[in-house]
Amino acid sequence: MRAPIIAGNWKMFKTVSEAKAFIEEIKGKVEIEGVECVICAPFTHLHALVDAVQGTRIKIGAQNMHCEDCGAYTGEISGVMLKDIGIDYVIVGHSERRAYFAESDDIVNKKVHAAFRNQLIPIVCVGEKLGEREAGDTKKVIKVQIEAAFQGISAEQAEQVVVAYEPIWAIGTGKASTPQDANEVIAYIRDLLKGLYGDHVAGAVRIQYGGSVKPENVAEYMRQSDIDGALVGAASLHPASYIQLVEGAK
Repeated sequence: MRAPIIAGNWKMFKTVSEAKAFIEEIKGKVEIEGVECVICAPFTHLHALVDAVQGTRIKIGAQNMHCEDCGAYTGEISGVMLKDIGIDYVIVGHSERRAYFAESDDIVNKKVHAAFRNQLIPIVCVGEKLGEREAGDTKKVIKVQIEAAFQGISAEQAEQVVVAYEPIWAIGTGKASTPQDANEVIAYIRDLLKGLYGDHVAGAVRIQYGGSVKPENVAEYMRQSDIDGALVGAASLHPASYIQLVEGAK
């Protein structure tokens, strides 16, 4: 059985003190058997959050990383640095990184390799724009992104990857893909992985849905056959809401 994973992506929100207060609020309330909880916070918060979750099963993730381990890359953070402070997960290829910071499929692939090089689990984001969806190109876009992201990744590594299907038109817009539509695309992603690695790996990879997920609809997504959790933005910023998301995943 694939353990559901609820990952909060805080984006550029919260101060360090607010982040620590959030963890205190959710401690003991989200550690539900069989559900994995991850908080992906800004870089400035990570060290404090790793300390704050000691003794719990809550995991801390980064929202990005550079594909090199060190070098003259002003303002960047490497996988070596993240692993050194106890980070477990890293988001790779989020649509906002692709759109605002010109991250290509090739860069995403390099970051996936860098994550594994540093014993981090990548949450690999894929998804189509509204125009691509309306043109009937969703699967074509997803195929290119998945095949590029997994280029050169071994079967053993692929099993550990978390894929997040986030239709770009549904991120932060209040619009959400229906559970059935999301499940159809996620099942297609699993078929792509089956073609790349076989049944065992495809059956092991956890695939999340992201895009205006909230406490009111998370259970509907989790009832679908191939959806293994959610990558959540705004609804993960409030302790009560995040707790409800985890309970919905149960």
